Amino acid sequence: MEYINSAKIYKAMGDETRLQIIDLLSCEELCACEILDYFLITQSTLSYHMKYLTDSRIVLSKKEGSWVKYSLNKDLVNELRAFTDNIFDNNVECICKQNKKSFNCKS
Repeated sequence: MEYINSAKIYKAMGDETRLQIIDLLSCEELCACEILDYFLITQSTLSYHMKYLTDSRIVLSKKEGSWVKYSLNKDLVNELRAFTDNIFDNNVECICKQNKKSFNCKS
C-alpha cells in the first residue's frame, strides 16, 4: 500500500460518524436504512458519509433491488493494518532505509 492511498483512507476515517459506521460494518453487512437507525442524521448526511467511505474503498457497496448494502472491504482493511504496522516499526520497509539518508541532527 502506498502513502497516498493510505492517506485517503485515514482521511475518510478522520470523522467520528464515519468511524462509527466502520465499527457497525465490522459486525455485518448493512443497508443504508439500518445504518441510519443508529444516528440522528438525515439521509443526505448519511449519503455524504457513505460516498466518502466508498470513494476511499474502505467500504464496499452493492445494489440489491432498490436497496444498497454496505460492507467493509476486508482485503483493504488488512492491507491498511499491515501498512500501519510498517510505519510504526523500524524494519526493512522503513522510508529511512529505502532512501539511505543519515539524519544527524545537532542540538
